[in-house]
Amino acid sequence: MTRTLGKGRLVAATHNKGKVRELKDLFEPVGMEVVSAIDLDLPEPDETELTFAGNALIKARAACKATGAPALSDDSGLEVTALGGMPGVHTAIWAGEPRDFYVAMKKVEDLLQDMQATDRSARFVSTLAVVWPDGQEAVFEGTVDGTLVWPPRGDRGFGYDPVFVVKGETETFGEMDPAKKHAMSHRADAFRKLKAALLP
Repeated sequence: MTRTLGKGRLVAATHNKGKVRELKDLFEPVGMEVVSAIDLDLPEPDETELTFAGNALIKARAACKATGAPALSDDSGLEVTALGGMPGVHTAIWAGEPRDFYVAMKKVEDLLQDMQATDRSARFVSTLAVVWPDGQEAVFEGTVDGTLVWPPRGDRGFGYDPVFVVKGETETFGEMDPAKKHAMSHRADAFRKLKAALLP
């Protein structure tokens, strides 16, 4: 891919403060000024696609159109093996309105208990979509494999982090130092691929 992201403003098309924080940590060291949809008071578009990539593109296209600047969106979620990949693209919806991720984590755990599931493997998926004002688009997917634990542990991170232990680790993402998490997360995996393709 010959298109690159030059230094300057990048609109983070998300209203999730945890994602904004992680995207700033990833992009600001390479010279990008990350401004979020929250900062710009942009509306949240309806996520009507059935894939992470589809929903990421919906959000990035809307933010790019509204601002006239390159926009980046992350659509991510938890895929639980024993649940056939659920909650998947519905990861945030499981938390209800207003978002309560303890409720979502408990829902996952209750389903696993009801099934008497012995397989507690899961993975986080992150899809980063970049859209430019001229209509060009790029999509990058990252993953990280792990295991679900119960009860939740740690108050760092966000979402399902307190019940997810990365393969080979003992701490949950909710217990882990943020810098360590950022080095191995699904979002970091997607960012590495984006950086190799788009950053000069």
